[in-house]
Amino acid sequence: MRELVFALEYEPGCNRVADTLAAHPDARIRSLSLHATADRLWRVDHATGPPDALEDIEDAFLTADYYADCLVTEDCGATQTMQVLDHTDDTIVLYSDWERTPTCASVPHIARDHLGNGVIFETRHESRHYTWRIIHSGEGDVAAFFESLRDAVGECAQMEMLRTTETAGSGNASSEGDGLSPEQEAALRAAVEHGYYESPRDVDVGDLAEHLDVPRSTLTYRLRRAEEQLAKRHVNSEQLPQEPPARL
Repeated sequence: MRELVFALEYEPGCNRVADTLAAHPDARIRSLSLHATADRLWRVDHATGPPDALEDIEDAFLTADYYADCLVTEDCGATQTMQVLDHTDDTIVLYSDWERTPTCASVPHIARDHLGNGVIFETRHESRHYTWRIIHSGEGDVAAFFESLRDAVGECAQMEMLRTTETAGSGNASSEGDGLSPEQEAALRAAVEHGYYESPRDVDVGDLAEHLDVPRSTLTYRLRRAEEQLAKRHVNSEQLPQEPPARL
């Protein structure tokens, strides 16, 4: 089994959910389940954030011109059902059921076309960044998948490869995905060189983003993901097997 992790960074006006999350930096959406057949897609998403953000997220999901994961920017004629399963002050759970048309395209359906059946999806959406984790058999055509995905996304989003590797326990571990992506490494290196991690900081994230000529949200996302990987790697390296208790 192989793992693919990549992110789509949506341009303004191309995805209502991305626009909504960009307006509410403290809000996040992650998938609880996501399934696709040749002509359908259904999923359950868990969103967190302040009450005003959740209201806007609910509106973005329930608006008629938004179809769950459809990459077509105009109305593709799909039929969908949206339902709120749970709503508290800081959490909302949303169910989506989408029946596609011949003009529709989505990450899961493109993955099915090129990576085969039995593909597992996990997503995380924050600001304009939509991160996908895909587990597949490893027998499909990954290059064709990304080529088709780029064609479907067009100019609405930039793609960033984050990791591609063997899954844990596959018996053939690969170090291909052990490091940071080139974009994450460049962001982290620039942050260190310009004193972003000094105390007090020599530069804030806005100035650093301007220096790198990337949007502030993009730089924040790349630094957060890089820090996450480094922190997990550090903690994992510190975990030593427990010694058996001494016998009396």
